[in-house]
Amino acid sequence: MDLGLEGRLALVCGSSRGLGRACAEALAREGVNVVITGRTSQDVEAAVAAITALGGGRASGLCCDVTTEAGHSVMLAEAGKADILINNSAGPPPKSFLDVRAQEWLPAMQRYLIAPLLLTQALLPGMIERRFGRIVNITSAMVTTPRPHMSVSAGSRAGLTAAMKAIALDVARHNVTINNLLPERIDTDRQVFMAKAAAERENISFEEARARQIQSVAARRLGRPEEFGAACAFLCGAQAGFISGQNLHLDGGSYPALI
Repeated sequence: MDLGLEGRLALVCGSSRGLGRACAEALAREGVNVVITGRTSQDVEAAVAAITALGGGRASGLCCDVTTEAGHSVMLAEAGKADILINNSAGPPPKSFLDVRAQEWLPAMQRYLIAPLLLTQALLPGMIERRFGRIVNITSAMVTTPRPHMSVSAGSRAGLTAAMKAIALDVARHNVTINNLLPERIDTDRQVFMAKAAAERENISFEEARARQIQSVAARRLGRPEEFGAACAFLCGAQAGFISGQNLHLDGGSYPALI
């Protein structure tokens, strides 16, 4: 399927590794010119080289932190006319609510709520003017199925989900869509990190923690990053213009609720 994206420009946050990179690769394969961002120059350079080798859209890289004013400015200077915005940032470490310190809340809100909203606010006018815009927020399954050890993630990302829903209602008439991808158990470094944390928290081996991850998925396997990237690319495509304000779970069929 041709998604009708060739020549479009995408700003993909947190895309030097993991799910963000999978989304950037999928978009580049569709001929989208992608701006890769990350906080480690080595990772950014490696991602740009790999995506360039795909032979699709052009790739450029920025080593910056979207939560800072300087990082925000650098991104907009490079991709202020982006047609596609992928908001993404690595999740916080799991921690019991009673162990969360007061000073941890504001940085989390800045990273998972405020920074995506500020980028959205900056790019929306151009999208509206061009009558094409696609905003995809990579959030978490914790938005709809919060867990006790992930209150920081659930709280901040649920807030982003609510704000984006309100914005989506206002901009749909301009062919600007806003959707959220809710990953769970996609096989990236994040799942290795989470398995190590679970092993320590529950006093089990790493191998047992990984086995429990797989058993928690209805499909009885971990998701592949390229599957996640493909879903992101589709939501950005011309054919997805009637899909907006939605939460799409990518979890191997594990979400237990009806709606």
